[in-house]
Amino acid sequence: MKKLFNILYYLIFTVIIVIILWQLGQNFLQESNMKKRKVEQNITKNFTKTKTKAQESELSRIDSYLQELYKKLKEKKPKKLTKEQKEILKAKKTPLAKRLKELKAKYGNRIFIRIFKKENVLEVWIQPKNSKTFKLLKVYDICYYSGKLGPKLKEGDRQAPEGFYKVYKSSLNPHSHYHLSFNLGYPNSYDKSLGRTGSYLMVHGKCVSVGCYAMGDKNIEEIYKLVKSALYKNQPFVQVHIFPFRMSKINLAKYKSNRWHKFWLNLKTGYDIFQKNHIPPRVEVQEKQYVFKSVL
Repeated sequence: MKKLFNILYYLIFTVIIVIILWQLGQNFLQESNMKKRKVEQNITKNFTKTKTKAQESELSRIDSYLQELYKKLKEKKPKKLTKEQKEILKAKKTPLAKRLKELKAKYGNRIFIRIFKKENVLEVWIQPKNSKTFKLLKVYDICYYSGKLGPKLKEGDRQAPEGFYKVYKSSLNPHSHYHLSFNLGYPNSYDKSLGRTGSYLMVHGKCVSVGCYAMGDKNIEEIYKLVKSALYKNQPFVQVHIFPFRMSKINLAKYKSNRWHKFWLNLKTGYDIFQKNHIPPRVEVQEKQYVFKSVL
C-alpha cells in the first residue's frame, strides 16, 4: 500500500512539473513573439520613413527640374519672323480701311488674289495707282472649304479646285444664296484639256462648302467690293491663283511622293514668278500644261 502511494505521489509530482514547464515555455514563446513583432514593427516603421524620405527627395528633384525647365522656356526668345511673315501678319490683323491708307491705295485699283489651302487663307493684293507692282493688302481666313489637297477632277467630288483662274464682271453674283459670291471659272482651259468636269465653283459667304471657298459673310463683303470695284474700273479680269500650300522647296519636298507632285511643280512656276516680281504672270495652256509667257 505504501508502495502504491509513493508511485502516485511521484506521478502527480511529475505531472505538476510538466505543467509548470509547459506554462513557462508558453510564456517564453509569447514574450519571444512580442519581441519579434516589435522588431518587425520597428523595421517597417524605419523602412516607411526611409521610403517616404526617398519619395520626398525624388518629388523635390522632379519639382526642381520642372521649375528649371519652365524658367528656360519662359526665357527662350520667340522665333524671329521673316519680313514676309511680318507682312502677312500685319495684313491679317490690320483693318482694310487702314491698310488701304497705309499702301496709298483705294477701291478701283487693280486686284490679284491668291488662295492657300493648307494655310487656310485667301490673300488680296492691290496695285496702287503709282506702283508698278502689287502690294499685299489683306489676308483673310477661309471659313471652310471641302475636300483635301489636290485639284478638282469631276462634278460631285466635293473637291475645291487648284490652279489659275479668272474672275470677270459676269462672274459676280450679288444675289447669291451664300450672301455674295463670284465664280472662279472652273473648269478653265487646262481643266478641260484633261477632261475635268464641274460647275459653279465659287468664292462666297457663309461657312459651308461642297467644292467652293466659303469666307464668311463679313470677309466676302470686303473681298467682293474690292473685286467688283476693280472690274468696274476697267480691269478686264481678276486673276485668282489657288495653291495647295505656299510653294517653297521645303514644302514641296514634304509631298514628293504625293500623286500631285508633278502638277504642283507646274503651279510653282507661276507662283515663283509672282514671288519674284510681285506682278501676276500671264497664264496660258499648252500641251496640257500651264505656261507663263510674260507678265501683265
